[in-house]
Amino acid sequence: MATQQKEPLRTLTAAEQTTLQRIAKASSQRVDRVRRARALLAVAQGQPFLRAARQAGFGSATAVAALVGRFNRHGLAALSITSGRGRKPSYDLSARTLIVSTAQRSPDRRRDGTATWSLSTLKRSLRRDALPQLGATTIRRVLQEAGSSY
Repeated sequence: MATQQKEPLRTLTAAEQTTLQRIAKASSQRVDRVRRARALLAVAQGQPFLRAARQAGFGSATAVAALVGRFNRHGLAALSITSGRGRKPSYDLSARTLIVSTAQRSPDRRRDGTATWSLSTLKRSLRRDALPQLGATTIRRVLQEAGSSY
Protein backbone atom coordinates (compact mmCIF):
# COMPACT_ATOMS: atom_id res chain seq x y z
CA MET A 1 0.00 0.00 0.00
CA ALA A 2 1.36 3.44 -0.94
CA THR A 3 2.17 5.93 1.80
CA GLN A 4 0.00 8.99 2.10
CA GLN A 5 1.28 12.10 0.36
CA LYS A 6 2.13 14.64 3.04
CA GLU A 7 2.09 17.66 0.76
CA PRO A 8 -0.23 17.29 -2.24
CA LEU A 9 0.34 19.28 -5.41
CA ARG A 10 -1.60 22.52 -5.45
CA THR A 11 -3.98 23.18 -8.32
CA LEU A 12 -2.13 24.27 -11.44
CA THR A 13 -3.07 27.48 -13.19
CA ALA A 14 -3.84 27.34 -16.90
CA ALA A 15 -0.54 29.09 -17.70
CA GLU A 16 1.44 26.65 -15.54
CA GLN A 17 -0.31 23.68 -17.11
CA THR A 18 0.49 24.96 -20.61
CA THR A 19 4.10 25.70 -19.74
CA LEU A 20 4.63 22.29 -18.12
CA GLN A 21 3.15 20.53 -21.16
CA ARG A 22 5.35 22.55 -23.52
CA ILE A 23 8.49 21.76 -21.50
CA ALA A 24 7.59 18.07 -21.16
CA LYS A 25 7.30 17.71 -24.96
CA ALA A 26 10.27 19.88 -25.92
CA SER A 27 13.33 18.21 -27.32
CA SER A 28 15.44 21.34 -26.94
CA GLN A 29 15.00 21.61 -23.15
CA ARG A 30 17.43 20.27 -20.59
CA VAL A 31 16.67 16.67 -19.64
CA ASP A 32 16.34 17.47 -15.94
CA ARG A 33 13.71 20.16 -16.64
CA VAL A 34 11.75 17.77 -18.88
CA ARG A 35 11.79 15.09 -16.16
CA ARG A 36 10.56 17.52 -13.54
CA ALA A 37 7.78 18.79 -15.81
CA ARG A 38 6.67 15.23 -16.61
CA ALA A 39 6.61 14.30 -12.94
CA LEU A 40 4.53 17.35 -12.04
CA LEU A 41 2.07 16.69 -14.86
CA ALA A 42 1.67 13.08 -13.76
CA VAL A 43 0.98 14.15 -10.18
CA ALA A 44 -1.46 16.80 -11.44
CA GLN A 45 -3.35 14.04 -13.28
CA GLY A 46 -3.83 12.26 -9.95
CA GLN A 47 -1.09 9.65 -10.12
CA PRO A 48 0.73 8.71 -6.91
CA PHE A 49 4.26 9.97 -6.41
CA LEU A 50 5.83 6.56 -7.03
CA ARG A 51 4.13 6.09 -10.42
CA ALA A 52 4.96 9.70 -11.39
CA ALA A 53 8.58 9.08 -10.41
CA ARG A 54 8.78 5.98 -12.58
CA GLN A 55 7.18 7.71 -15.57
CA ALA A 56 9.51 10.70 -15.30
CA GLY A 57 12.66 8.65 -14.71
CA PHE A 58 13.25 9.49 -11.05
CA GLY A 59 14.61 6.86 -8.70
CA SER A 60 12.14 7.34 -5.88
CA ALA A 61 8.87 8.88 -4.83
CA THR A 62 10.81 11.01 -2.34
CA ALA A 63 12.36 12.98 -5.18
CA VAL A 64 8.91 13.73 -6.58
CA ALA A 65 7.64 14.68 -3.12
CA ALA A 66 10.50 17.18 -2.76
CA LEU A 67 9.77 18.53 -6.25
CA VAL A 68 6.08 18.95 -5.43
CA GLY A 69 6.99 20.84 -2.25
CA ARG A 70 9.33 23.15 -4.19
CA PHE A 71 6.69 23.68 -6.88
CA ASN A 72 4.06 24.56 -4.28
CA ARG A 73 6.39 27.19 -2.81
CA HIS A 74 8.16 28.55 -5.90
CA GLY A 75 6.02 27.69 -8.91
CA LEU A 76 7.74 27.05 -12.24
CA ALA A 77 11.09 28.10 -10.77
CA ALA A 78 11.16 24.63 -9.18
CA LEU A 79 12.01 23.19 -12.59
CA SER A 80 15.43 24.84 -12.59
CA ILE A 81 18.49 23.73 -10.69
CA THR A 82 18.78 25.76 -7.53
CA SER A 83 21.76 27.97 -6.85
CA GLY A 84 24.54 26.64 -4.72
CA ARG A 85 25.05 23.52 -6.77
CA GLY A 86 28.36 22.69 -8.38
CA ARG A 87 31.85 23.87 -7.75
CA LYS A 88 32.38 27.43 -6.59
CA PRO A 89 34.69 29.65 -8.68
CA SER A 90 38.27 29.59 -7.43
CA TYR A 91 38.85 33.23 -8.30
CA ASP A 92 36.43 36.02 -7.46
CA LEU A 93 35.47 38.98 -9.63
CA SER A 94 38.40 41.13 -8.51
CA ALA A 95 40.92 38.41 -9.40
CA ARG A 96 39.28 37.90 -12.79
CA THR A 97 39.35 41.65 -13.40
CA LEU A 98 43.06 41.69 -12.53
CA ILE A 99 43.75 38.89 -15.01
CA VAL A 100 41.91 40.67 -17.83
CA SER A 101 43.45 44.07 -17.09
CA THR A 102 46.96 42.60 -16.96
CA ALA A 103 46.43 40.88 -20.30
CA GLN A 104 45.16 44.13 -21.84
CA ARG A 105 48.10 46.27 -20.78
CA SER A 106 51.36 46.23 -22.68
CA PRO A 107 54.06 44.27 -20.86
CA ASP A 108 57.06 46.06 -19.43
CA ARG A 109 60.15 44.45 -21.00
CA ARG A 110 62.29 44.73 -17.90
CA ARG A 111 59.72 43.83 -15.30
CA ASP A 112 57.76 41.19 -17.23
CA GLY A 113 60.63 39.89 -19.33
CA THR A 114 58.72 40.00 -22.61
CA ALA A 115 57.52 42.34 -25.33
CA THR A 116 54.27 40.42 -25.95
CA TRP A 117 52.08 38.35 -23.65
CA SER A 118 51.84 34.61 -23.81
CA LEU A 119 49.95 32.46 -21.33
CA SER A 120 53.17 31.49 -19.58
CA THR A 121 54.43 35.07 -19.27
CA LEU A 122 51.01 36.23 -18.05
CA LYS A 123 51.03 33.40 -15.51
CA ARG A 124 54.51 34.34 -14.30
CA SER A 125 53.59 38.01 -13.95
CA LEU A 126 50.29 37.37 -12.16
CA ARG A 127 51.83 34.80 -9.84
CA ARG A 128 54.56 37.25 -8.90
CA ASP A 129 52.14 40.14 -8.31
CA ALA A 130 48.99 38.77 -6.69
CA LEU A 131 47.83 35.24 -7.54
CA PRO A 132 50.50 32.70 -6.51
CA GLN A 133 48.47 29.58 -7.42
CA LEU A 134 47.17 30.77 -10.81
CA GLY A 135 47.60 28.47 -13.81
CA ALA A 136 47.68 29.06 -17.56
CA THR A 137 44.43 27.14 -18.11
CA THR A 138 42.60 29.42 -15.69
CA ILE A 139 44.00 32.49 -17.44
CA ARG A 140 42.81 31.17 -20.80
CA ARG A 141 39.32 30.44 -19.45
CA VAL A 142 38.99 33.85 -17.80
CA LEU A 143 40.11 35.60 -20.97
CA GLN A 144 37.69 33.54 -23.09
CA GLU A 145 34.82 34.45 -20.75
CA ALA A 146 35.82 38.10 -21.12
CA GLY A 147 35.65 37.85 -24.92
CA SER A 148 39.35 37.49 -25.70
CA SER A 149 41.03 34.50 -27.27
CA TYR A 150 44.42 32.94 -26.74
